Amino acid sequence: MNPRTLVAPLALATGLVAAPAFAGEAEAEAEAEAVVAAEEAQPAAPAPAAPPPFAFAKPVFDKTWATIGLGVGMVPSYAGSDDYIAFPLPLIAGRVGGVGIAPNGPGFVLDLNSPKPAMGPRKGARIAFGPAFRFRNDRNNRISDEVVARAGKLDAALEVGGNLAVNIPNVVKPFDQLGIGVQARRDVLGAHGGWVIEPQVSYRALLGKGFTLQAQASAEFVDDSFADYYFTVSPAQAAATGLAQYRADGGLNRVGTTAILAYDLDRNPLNGGWSLNGVGGYSRLIGDSADTPYTSVRGDANQFILGLGVAYTF
Repeated sequence: MNPRTLVAPLALATGLVAAPAFAGEAEAEAEAEAVVAAEEAQPAAPAPAAPPPFAFAKPVFDKTWATIGLGVGMVPSYAGSDDYIAFPLPLIAGRVGGVGIAPNGPGFVLDLNSPKPAMGPRKGARIAFGPAFRFRNDRNNRISDEVVARAGKLDAALEVGGNLAVNIPNVVKPFDQLGIGVQARRDVLGAHGGWVIEPQVSYRALLGKGFTLQAQASAEFVDDSFADYYFTVSPAQAAATGLAQYRADGGLNRVGTTAILAYDLDRNPLNGGWSLNGVGGYSRLIGDSADTPYTSVRGDANQFILGLGVAYTF
């Protein structure tokens, strides 16, 4: 899997796709301060309570909202490369007509069961489901390794399928969320023409008033068609590159983890506006994707990502 596809589901979304839940924290803080003010007030001369955080903010997260962002990340030149290139990281996320939209690598996923904005901690698990789309341009351009480049460029793939997840709120602290899900996608452009199964476990939490942390662990299982397209070294490719011939089969292709930290510039996640977003991640190619000469001879099975971006929510 091209590690670039790890970036966008996490790199700039930074938990903003679930930001309506933050309204509950403002409500809880307001109630807590009101109780304290009432207990400490003197009957003869009650002292005015300080305004609660975000008391005068108009929440941007309602039935329709959007986050648009752009960043840049350092990612491997191809899946298995030890050369790193700068790569743009666009972001479009939000909720329109009751349908949630979240980034999914170079692509997106729709949540047909997107919850309405809440003014308090959510109760009970929720099922998220909908179509998933992923664009894959591995070894399609910007191949830094001259030897691997002689193997020829590959066609871009568009993987279409579905996403199913269970989201559990308030696991460790109020307003956090644990997600357990899986995606199944198949290439419809006839590039690799195969299937990709991607189980995922994610965790999101609000840290203080301005920071949001999101972390995800995932794995990727691929079929023989996928593995053969990206990791096989054919006789013609061996002659062109000098690498040994290799035949790749499907199976567990990758495991990895990614963490994202977002900072709201006015420390008010309710009112939208600008935020800074940083991402770091590590993944390990496994099986034939690690053993292919494209990785074992010319690259590295250890893959890293690092990115920084800015986003605007309205």
